[in-house]
Amino acid sequence: MSACTTTAADSAVMPDAPPANWQGSQSASPVTLSERAADHIAKFIAKRGKGVGIRLGVRTSGCSGMAYKLEFADAANPEDIEFLSHGVKVLVDPKSLPYLAGTELDYAREGLNEGFKFNNPNVKDACGCGESFNT
Repeated sequence: MSACTTTAADSAVMPDAPPANWQGSQSASPVTLSERAADHIAKFIAKRGKGVGIRLGVRTSGCSGMAYKLEFADAANPEDIEFLSHGVKVLVDPKSLPYLAGTELDYAREGLNEGFKFNNPNVKDACGCGESFNT
């Protein structure tokens, strides 16, 4: 078991305009996908044979306080805030949106490892093991 340390956030993302059904501050930023992430998600949904997009959220967890949730969505929930990025629908629950506003989800390959990476401008500190963050 390794100990966690905190590191500074990676980088900020240049946001687009908020969606029409945004319930928060008019200065809030949308959640977007990089082209690589959108391509990976679209291919996975096609291979899976069902789904309307990807659902992102946060939950309380880890040594820094919060962790990301990511799952493929078969349907939108009535309360979801919807964004469209590179042709892929991104669904975010209203409670998670303040923590995710302005985030870009990327898909990266680093050596033999590959996976999604959250570029979140709201993160103040992140756990050294990569499991959690705080804002």
